[in-house]
Amino acid sequence: MTVEDEPFLRTARLELRRFTVRDEPLVVGLDADPEVMRYLTGGRPTPPEEVRERVLPRLMRPYACLGGLPGFWAAREGGVFLGWFELRPVREDSADTLELGYRLRRAAWGAGYATEGARALVERAFAVLGAERVTAEAMAVNTGSRRVMEKSGLGYVRTYFGEWPERIEGSEHGEVAYALTRAEWERRPGEAR
Repeated sequence: MTVEDEPFLRTARLELRRFTVRDEPLVVGLDADPEVMRYLTGGRPTPPEEVRERVLPRLMRPYACLGGLPGFWAAREGGVFLGWFELRPVREDSADTLELGYRLRRAAWGAGYATEGARALVERAFAVLGAERVTAEAMAVNTGSRRVMEKSGLGYVRTYFGEWPERIEGSEHGEVAYALTRAEWERRPGEAR
């Protein structure tokens, strides 16, 4: 087993590992689903060359402030690719604030994988990586992602309206930001983490 194949994190059902160049077809397939991309591009797929040249290098990029760990993790159950999770520094040089994110194949929706992975990463952010704050963002109308953020312990912070190059259906309602601080996390009982 190579270092890329070694799991970064295991939960009851999930295994999170580093991305490799071998994952290109999996990411192309994930980003080709219009429903998966609905709140990101309005449903337009990411072209394969963009996945190869921009997306996959971003998913594989290590961060010095995380001890050389990447900010994105391929998620699988029983060897089956489910999508990815993000736990990435907001600022290049600091692990104080980490951004939580996830993108799962439609076949994995509604089974609790997003919440399971997100909760485990929130725990890892505070208990192992020394983060002071975990944040997450989504379109205001993306109720599924908002529920995952809430179930993962993050609380609503604000709604904001950004400048986007193209309008996506629902973008007129804005984006929402959620967060959890170390102090809030420490006050929660162990089981709620």
